[in-house]
Amino acid sequence: MTADATEVPRPPAPPAPTPTPTPSPVKANNMFAIASGKGGVGKTWFSITLAHCLARLGAKTLLFDGDLGLANLDIQLGLTPKHDLGSVVAGRLTLNQAITPYDDGGFEIIAGRSGSGGMLNITAARMKTLSNDLRVLAADYDKVLMDLGAGVERTVQQLTNGAGNVIVVITDEPTSLTDAYAFIKVMQTESPGLSFQIVANAVNSTREGERTYNTLLKACEGFLKISPPLLGVIRRDSKVPDAIRRQASLLTRYPNAEAATDVEAIAKKLI
Repeated sequence: MTADATEVPRPPAPPAPTPTPTPSPVKANNMFAIASGKGGVGKTWFSITLAHCLARLGAKTLLFDGDLGLANLDIQLGLTPKHDLGSVVAGRLTLNQAITPYDDGGFEIIAGRSGSGGMLNITAARMKTLSNDLRVLAADYDKVLMDLGAGVERTVQQLTNGAGNVIVVITDEPTSLTDAYAFIKVMQTESPGLSFQIVANAVNSTREGERTYNTLLKACEGFLKISPPLLGVIRRDSKVPDAIRRQASLLTRYPNAEAATDVEAIAKKLI
């Protein structure tokens, strides 16, 4: 065989690159659904105050108005957002384009469409897309709080499923406790991996708040076999309704109020 006919061995092909795994869009402990079994327990006020406290502690925080029927975050803060969630659901904006900064509190919000019951008719597919988009957006924040509507409507369940953590706000009213238990029972059945924590709001003392929590705890342990921990107790404070009437965050008007101190303690636990 001549030299010209000699076959030169080819070098082995380089190995195929290992595909990079797609990262999870958000950490499980990054998002908190703030819920209640019934309305009137101070859930929206608590969401605003907690977001303000987290921002003051240095956490980049987003507050999402997930009450699709009776959105009122912007009203309580005295804001007139240029964009709201209604434009996102209608397809005119992306979720990040609906962000409104709340400069007085150092955090950002996505406002709902105040007083528009039409948002409750959002399709399941659109709701799933919205929830997925929020999880992706949450990767840019340290903490994302979702102020949900009261009860266990379909939209509430879907948004709650998008969060790894659920803060259930209760008061000492019997209906608050029974409805909070019903909410936890439904969500525990739908998403067994959810982590529940309890906040007792507008109670006369820390001891009374603990007694209120223990009533709910006994029901959860006896029938659901879970023991959601007490995240904190917020004492009744006359400065809270005054701040709401003045459309301002409690920490802006009364930073040393008892209720503000109580929410700050909760924020430090979450940090």
